[in-house]
Amino acid sequence: MKSSVFAGRVSKEVTRDPLSYIFCLGFPIIMLAIMSLIDSSIPAQANMTVFHIYNLAPGMAYFGLTFLMLFTGMLVSKDRSTALLLRLYASPMKAINYVIGYTLPMIILGCAQILICFGAAFVVGLCQGYTFDIVKMLISFLMLIPSLLMFIGVGILFGSAVGEKAAPGLCSIIISAVGMVGGIWMDIDGLGGVIKDVAQALPFYHGVQLARLPLTNNYDSFGVHMLWTVGFGIIFYVLAVVIFTSKMKKDTK
Repeated sequence: MKSSVFAGRVSKEVTRDPLSYIFCLGFPIIMLAIMSLIDSSIPAQANMTVFHIYNLAPGMAYFGLTFLMLFTGMLVSKDRSTALLLRLYASPMKAINYVIGYTLPMIILGCAQILICFGAAFVVGLCQGYTFDIVKMLISFLMLIPSLLMFIGVGILFGSAVGEKAAPGLCSIIISAVGMVGGIWMDIDGLGGVIKDVAQALPFYHGVQLARLPLTNNYDSFGVHMLWTVGFGIIFYVLAVVIFTSKMKKDTK
C-alpha cells in the first residue's frame, strides 16, 4: 500500500512531464523510421541484415529503454534536489517502498513504449512487404522485460547516487555504450576482436540479442543472454536499494 501510494504520485509526475512523451515514446519511433530508410538504401549485395525490420524492431525497442533510464534518473535526482524525499522520509516508508514506487509507473511507461515501437515496426514491415508474426512479437516483448527492469534500476541508482546535474551525464554514458556495443546498428559477431569481447562482457549486447531471438527463430544462446541480462538487472537493483538506503539515512541525520 505504501509503495502504491507513492507510485501514484510518481505517475502524476510522469504524465505531466512532456519529456516522457518526447524521449520515451516519440524518439524510438523516429529512429525506427530513419533506420528503415537507411536499410532501404543499402544494396542487397551488401548482405547487411542488422537493419532489416525483424532485427531493427527489437533493437530500437531496447534502445528506447535507455531513455526510460535517463528519465528515471532525472526524476529521482530532481526529487532529491527539491527536498521532496527529505519531507517524505518522515513517513513510515522504507527505502524499498520508494524504489518500488518509482519502478511501477516506469514499468507501465516502458511497456507502452515497447508496444508503440513494435506497432510502428509492424506498419513499416507491411510497407516493406514483411509481415511480423504476432506471437513472436509478443514473445520478444516478454524478452525485453528483464532489460526494462534493469534500465529502471540503473536510473534509480544514478538518481540516488549523484545530483540532478550529474545524473543525466551518467545516463548518457550508458546510452552511448548501448549504441556502440549493443549490436543495434552493427554486427558485433561479424566484427569480432576487442569490440566483441567488450560487448559480450556487458549486458547490452545480450539484452538486444535476447529480444531478437523469437523474431529470428534462433534460440541457441538463449540461456547465456538471459543469464547475463537478469544477472546484471539484479546487481543494479540491489545497488539501487543500497545506495538509496544510504542516502536516505544520511539525509535524515
